[in-house]
Amino acid sequence: MFAGTLTKTTDTTTAVYTGMIHSSRFDIAIQLETRPKMSERSPDFDVTAVNKSGRKVRIGTAWNETGNTTGNPYLSMQLDVGLGPFRVNAVQSKEAREAQNGQFEIIPLVSNGTMKSGSISGELTAMDADNAFAGYIANMMFDLEFMLIENDYKTEQTHPDYRIEVSSPKGTVIRVGSAWMAKSVRTGNEYVSLLLNTPDGDLRVNAVQNEEQRGGQTFSIIPFVDNGEREQGERAGLSLVA
Repeated sequence: MFAGTLTKTTDTTTAVYTGMIHSSRFDIAIQLETRPKMSERSPDFDVTAVNKSGRKVRIGTAWNETGNTTGNPYLSMQLDVGLGPFRVNAVQSKEAREAQNGQFEIIPLVSNGTMKSGSISGELTAMDADNAFAGYIANMMFDLEFMLIENDYKTEQTHPDYRIEVSSPKGTVIRVGSAWMAKSVRTGNEYVSLLLNTPDGDLRVNAVQNEEQRGGQTFSIIPFVDNGEREQGERAGLSLVA
C-alpha cells in the first residue's frame, strides 16, 4: 500500500526528480539522482532520502522505462525503507503528459502474491451521503481503517465500483485497493467484494449481510472463499487506474 508523487526538476541541481512516497506507516521525501550506468539494464538513478539524523541515505534505484502497449515513458523504482524491498512505478496521467508539467503519480507495481485471509475481522458501514462506505479490517498483525469512495472513472463493466483509500500518518490519501458490488448467484443477495494491496500481498475479502443485518447499513467482512458462484464483482487483478 504505497502512493506518492514525483516532479521533474527544472534546474541543474543533483536531483533530477523530487517527491514524496507515502504508506499507512510513513511519509518520506525522496530524490532521484543520476548514476553512472554500468550496462544497458543497470539503474538510471539512485533514490535517496534523509533519515532522522539528517543523513542522506540511498534507499533504492530507478529506471527509465516505456510502456509496451502505450509507448508512454514512466519510472520503475525498487525501494527499501527498512520494511523489506518493494516495487512502485511513477506514471503520468494523460493531462500531465499533455501539459508537459513533469508531474508523476507513484503507484504500486505488483503485489507479493495472495495473502491467506482465514483470520480476519472487519466491518463495513454505508455512509448517509456520497455513496461511500467506512470500514475497518484487522487480524493479529494489522488493523486498518479505510474508506470506499465511488470510482468516478468507471467506464467498463469490469472496472471497480469503488476505490479503497487509507491515510498516511500525515493525512495523505493512499489508494490501497478496489471494490465491486456483486450478487450471489445462489441466494440473490448483494455483497461487496474487496481487493486490498498490502506489503504482504493481495488480500481478498467479502463484505456480507446476515439475516439480522440485511436491509441495514452494516456489513460484516469475512474471508474470501472461491466457491465458483460469484458474479460480476470479483476480479483477479487490482485496478489502480480505472
